[in-house]
Amino acid sequence: MADKQKVTREEALAYHLEPRPGKIDINASTAMATQRDLSLAYSPGVAVPCEVIAENPETAYDYTTKGNMVAVISNGTAVLGLGNLGALASKPVMEGKAVLFKRFADVNSIDIELDTEDVDEFVNAVKLMGPSFGGINLEDIKAPECFMIESRLKELMDIPVFHDDQHGTAVICAAGLINALHISGKKIEDCRIVLNGAGAAGIACIELLKSMGARHENCIVCDTKGVIYQGRTEGMNQWKSAHAVTTKLRTLEEAMEGADVFLGVSVKGAVTPEMLKAMNDNPVIFAMANPDPEITPEEAHAVRADAIVATGRSDYPNQVNNVLGFPYLFRGALDVHARAINDEMKIACANALADLAREDVPDEVAMAYGRKLSFGRDYIIPTPFDPRLIYMIPPAVAQAGMDTGAARRPIIDLEGYATDLKARMDPTSSILQGVYARARNAQARMIFAEGDDPRVLRAAVAYQRQGLGRALVVGRDSDVKEKLEAVGLGDAARELEIVNAANTRHLEMYKDFLYNRLQRKGFDRTDIHRLAARDRHVFASLMLAHGHGDGMLTGATRKSAQVLEMVGKVFDARAEDGAVGVTALLHKGKIVLIGDTLVHEWPSDTDMALIAERGAQVARGLGLEPRVAFVSFSTFGYPVSERAEKMHRAPELLDAKGVDFEYEGEMTVDVALNPAVMAQYPFQRLSGPANVLVVPARHSASISVKLMQEMAGATVIGPILTGLDRPVQIASTVSTSNDILNMAVMAACEIGRT
Repeated sequence: MADKQKVTREEALAYHLEPRPGKIDINASTAMATQRDLSLAYSPGVAVPCEVIAENPETAYDYTTKGNMVAVISNGTAVLGLGNLGALASKPVMEGKAVLFKRFADVNSIDIELDTEDVDEFVNAVKLMGPSFGGINLEDIKAPECFMIESRLKELMDIPVFHDDQHGTAVICAAGLINALHISGKKIEDCRIVLNGAGAAGIACIELLKSMGARHENCIVCDTKGVIYQGRTEGMNQWKSAHAVTTKLRTLEEAMEGADVFLGVSVKGAVTPEMLKAMNDNPVIFAMANPDPEITPEEAHAVRADAIVATGRSDYPNQVNNVLGFPYLFRGALDVHARAINDEMKIACANALADLAREDVPDEVAMAYGRKLSFGRDYIIPTPFDPRLIYMIPPAVAQAGMDTGAARRPIIDLEGYATDLKARMDPTSSILQGVYARARNAQARMIFAEGDDPRVLRAAVAYQRQGLGRALVVGRDSDVKEKLEAVGLGDAARELEIVNAANTRHLEMYKDFLYNRLQRKGFDRTDIHRLAARDRHVFASLMLAHGHGDGMLTGATRKSAQVLEMVGKVFDARAEDGAVGVTALLHKGKIVLIGDTLVHEWPSDTDMALIAERGAQVARGLGLEPRVAFVSFSTFGYPVSERAEKMHRAPELLDAKGVDFEYEGEMTVDVALNPAVMAQYPFQRLSGPANVLVVPARHSASISVKLMQEMAGATVIGPILTGLDRPVQIASTVSTSNDILNMAVMAACEIGRT
């Protein structure tokens, strides 16, 4: 999953340290507030399910988390590309894998690091933990021990045991190959396939392809010693011997002549242009070595324009990414209480992935990747953030598990199952992924107005190093460099462009512009000089107004109302100018926008209609189809209150305007967000829960946001400033560096700009 983004040692450590050490937490899923709750959760109530499970072990899936719990287990003998780092050093990777399980398939997962390289000890430890889990995901265990461990655990345990380094790569490779051969008009049974790299992943790839129809005699496996042929003794083991063929070929170069498919899980540069020239027409090249492929797509296409190329990298088309496989394989397997993940289930996963890549790509996926995606040579594998994966792949896996007898509890209604899976999808990460991808495509020059704040500097460095665009920092050179050194980013001083009034040749032009704007508002030339030369918010705004940057981020060091006042010296940013602040709340897989949280203190009905339009605009900018609710303490006229009148007049104004989004009101928050409560008002016009809430006043907006943030732990983005003619965003004084980066990305995407 390597790409061109630079990640420093300091940034990586900070990510794993803040807001608290590590990447995962455990939260209770049931009420634990009263003494009765505790009596039910523990003694004496817990005795009842214990007795039921003792009588019927299958009910453990009903009364415990076993059916949605996977253990990610390693001994750290093959950590990423770093080698044998040991069990403890592998923990960050295993925690990361647990996070991916939850993020992509809502599978609960916990990491376990076993401090042993002894196969017997490892197998026995995992076997003894079997009752706790619905599946076992083995990770980063070196060959050949990984083969022995997985094989023995499959024999001993009655739950799925899956070594992702082997089978995850194999499944995605198979999915891509299905489509590559479809495009090239070839059949797998007729293809000559060359594999370079006879480790865990390589062996698993070739074994799965043989299960799908590839002929043994047509599959040439190579390792560092060359071709694995019948009679070879050097560097052999039982797993390699199973794929030895009768052949006179001895080197990779010889094997590539006339080959249809190359699979590489080896090292950078293993394949030369000359080797590609010798392959058959429409060669398929899966150069999956990480971080650098056996041959790059550019090198391959320079000599073979007809080649279909895939790599393991996210900055090239056709990424062979394991996250497309293991979460959904386990999701389907867990949901039928599978005894194992067999070849048929893996093939079903591969076929479902291949089928998905051939379908029309939703707009939100295209938006996320900044380009239109359609089935073809550069799109043979779905993208990891395709929202359809969660409800299209697991049903195929579950069906295969039922067909082959691996399922303990069949799913009768697969359509209903798919619908349930859709509800598990967390849209927030996909939304942010889409926004970041659009920002990366825009390459905006972002002005960070407060270069004396370490959080701002961290965000500016991240903005530039993540390839989002150019960071322009307003501040004094010496001060910025000193603060960068203090946070461990001293090398970034050479990368950032530092700007202030003392070193810009544009100051007089800025002052003339500002004087012409403010001369009839009580400002003389001396006032203008102070504003332009000494107030960084004004100076940064002047840079933006003159096209010396494409967007602006400020507000981390000063109250938002004060910042908005200073920005208003350069731009029309008042309520009467149409400015509105919309805050995004992200919580438990849901996103809700609240407005106005910044500009209008006590909006009129006309203001509320404008806030609704601005909120709908922001929603669409985030890839959401807006459903606006005007929320109050009353619902459709009850209880009657003079204070609620504007809440039902505002929708009438939208009626007259004929806007192109859903809206309704006035209503209480539960009616707006809870489908069951909403159903009590069948006449209302929203097709589902609202995702934009227009509240009666700024104080109620502020209370709502801060209450959700403090009591529920919601992620807050914003307020997103809308209604200005240039992209300006204002962070809050309590923002983290990541919050500031998010706001800069919003500005880069021009979300909220009219």
